[in-house]
Amino acid sequence: DLPGRVTESTMINGPLIVGLGEVLWDMFPNRARFGGALANYVCSVAGLGGNTVSVAMVTAVGVDPFGDHAVATLEKQGVDIRFIQRSQQPTGQVKVQIDGTGAATYDFAPDVAWDSLMWTEDLEALARRADVVCFGTLAQRSELSRRTILHFLSCVRQTATKVLDVNLRPPHYSLETVLHSLQMADVLKLNEEELPVIATLCRCSGNHLDVLRQLVDRFDLKLVALTRGERGSLLVRGSQISEFPGIPTEVMDTVGAGDAFTAAMTLGMLRNQALSEMNERASQVASYVCSQVGAAPDIPARLAALFGGSPGFA
Repeated sequence: DLPGRVTESTMINGPLIVGLGEVLWDMFPNRARFGGALANYVCSVAGLGGNTVSVAMVTAVGVDPFGDHAVATLEKQGVDIRFIQRSQQPTGQVKVQIDGTGAATYDFAPDVAWDSLMWTEDLEALARRADVVCFGTLAQRSELSRRTILHFLSCVRQTATKVLDVNLRPPHYSLETVLHSLQMADVLKLNEEELPVIATLCRCSGNHLDVLRQLVDRFDLKLVALTRGERGSLLVRGSQISEFPGIPTEVMDTVGAGDAFTAAMTLGMLRNQALSEMNERASQVASYVCSQVGAAPDIPARLAALFGGSPGFA
């Protein structure tokens, strides 16, 4: 076996965390960069958790150089690549524009590989082993991938945790997709641009905290996280609330910061961190990602150490 290759014999016995959704390339005016919310998520989980967790990616890429490079990138990060399907459709791409504040807008190519995610027996076996599954709404824009994603979630054990990082990308979602995803989820993460949209779709009202509490009650959620950029984050779990003010950061770009927050929060849940500790540590990770160029930068040892991972990347 190649050094670092994840095989059956080298799979870790720790919790199995699965990313279920899109892998794509962020196409900037002058370069292409590996990305996709769920790809960023699994790379961050693997970097933070090190050899204490198993991380697998379920997606589809094309039989093309971008697909080859995506698979190689995930494998190098320590992600199990055996559940990545190869499609006759091209590997996903998105045109990214970054404004003066570092905020990004996205234009997604249609009819790409992750729109054709097929159901297989291997996926059923993986679903039944998973301890955490993270998913979003973007990869559900096609009927085929939506059916596969929802079927995967329906096969997950009752004791497993389903994390919805809602990742609304107009016009690639519908009321039905959002509501069905919320009904399947145990944990919800959203940002302050997505909150009013979700509030309207779900007929919630009031301030941020009011809306989060209504979502917890309506969908029986174990945890809800609202990220607010430089203004920090708000977590609600049962009657507990944690508000973290944010960390002053010289922002290079914000791409991938929310995915890294979700990754850190996932590990915090598995480590039974106190809500305030979970919030602060996830914010530290997101702040670091904002300070770097790239959606899934190598995780430094000081951050991996917060989650009990091996040194990550120095």
